[in-house]
Amino acid sequence: MMGRTLAKETPKKIGKKVNLCGWVDRRRDHGKLVFIDLKDRSGVVQIVGKEKLGKLRISDVIEIRGTVRKRPKDLINPKLATGKVEVKVEKIGILAKSEDLPFDIRSDGYQIGEETRLKYRYLDLRRSRLVKNLELRHQVANFVRKWLSDKGFIEIETPYISKATPEGSRDFLVPSRLQPGKFYALPQAPQQYKQLLMVAGFEKYFQIARVFRDEDPRADRAYGEYTQIDIEMSFVSQDEILELVESMLTDVSEKVVGKKIYKKPFPRVAYAEAIKKYGDDRFDMRKKENADALAFAWVVDFPLFEKTETKEISPSHNPFTAPKDKDIPLLDKNPLKVRSWQHDLVCNGYEVAGGAIRITDPELQAKVFKILGHSPKEIKRKFGHLLKAFKYGVPPHGGIALSLERLMMVFTDEKNTREVTAFPMTSGGQTSVMDAPSEVDEEQLKELKIKIVKK
Repeated sequence: MMGRTLAKETPKKIGKKVNLCGWVDRRRDHGKLVFIDLKDRSGVVQIVGKEKLGKLRISDVIEIRGTVRKRPKDLINPKLATGKVEVKVEKIGILAKSEDLPFDIRSDGYQIGEETRLKYRYLDLRRSRLVKNLELRHQVANFVRKWLSDKGFIEIETPYISKATPEGSRDFLVPSRLQPGKFYALPQAPQQYKQLLMVAGFEKYFQIARVFRDEDPRADRAYGEYTQIDIEMSFVSQDEILELVESMLTDVSEKVVGKKIYKKPFPRVAYAEAIKKYGDDRFDMRKKENADALAFAWVVDFPLFEKTETKEISPSHNPFTAPKDKDIPLLDKNPLKVRSWQHDLVCNGYEVAGGAIRITDPELQAKVFKILGHSPKEIKRKFGHLLKAFKYGVPPHGGIALSLERLMMVFTDEKNTREVTAFPMTSGGQTSVMDAPSEVDEEQLKELKIKIVKK
């Protein structure tokens, strides 16, 4: 039996018989001859046959057997990788029929409403633009996984069902059936687990992790869940963290994405300088003539705490970030003046990564929690496990988390995370394709000892 040939392989099979499977992407009926663009996961190739092909509809799934031949010189399509060949059909089978599509999948799709695109996301994903974006996302993640592994890092999965802890955003809560009235939380980050892995002695950890935050969406931040490249190291300085990530992203950008770095080494800008010069700590250094470059820059010397609209004092990064040694005395006098070992990475106007050297002194960590307004009882209840672990020989450590979606946005020049995500949520928190959130059966609620009270 003849094996399947992919569309992209046809230029190397001139004069040979091939078996192709895919979707009808275009159809041009010239009377006795009909031309079809057959699309599969590798690309598009033109097939040509007699009147029977004219009965095919766009997105019908077909299998054809035929012979690859050169196109006449005046009919070569330079826009296609297979544009110098076509396949003369000898036998055709219809594997599945398609109804009329709700929108054109050959356009870039930007003009179609978000709700419609995500309702039919399985069709939207047939766009060549989105296929390329997701293929590149795979290549980037695969490259990073191997790059870090070759540097001695070990990938370790941390739990997706854990404890609710205040880390900056609202938690997604999961009710416990076995312990009624108690709740798990989906992790906003693997923060405490990766620090516990440092206590355990793994020294070089990474994970391409899903994280969950119930926060308002925006173009560069999906609602609900997203992916981060999470890295933590022991016995490391801030300089070593920055140099490692800079080396990794330079290799990714140049070897996988094929884009130039605007400036190497990445500039390091103090937070106060960034605000003064750019008015923001998420800045874009590029000039007009270098618009296609990747302008990475580090932002350092952040304040440890900040004022927000709702709180007099909040962590600028997270409550586990270490203060600068020389500023520790200011914790008791003027905490808002304390600088930290936080480091953020910006690129083309987006924050693509953030991390810090961590607090490892249990007393200092407890003091920071107290400054943030946690009572001794709350500290023990919410963070007692971490503080206890630090009493058993904790190495100095630090790390960083890179947003895969934001990196992909700058790599692909997209303006929204949904363009680099397979099944994103809508801005209103509705899942793609499936009807969620949704009501659940009364029996399930009874099992969980939950009662919905209607106002």
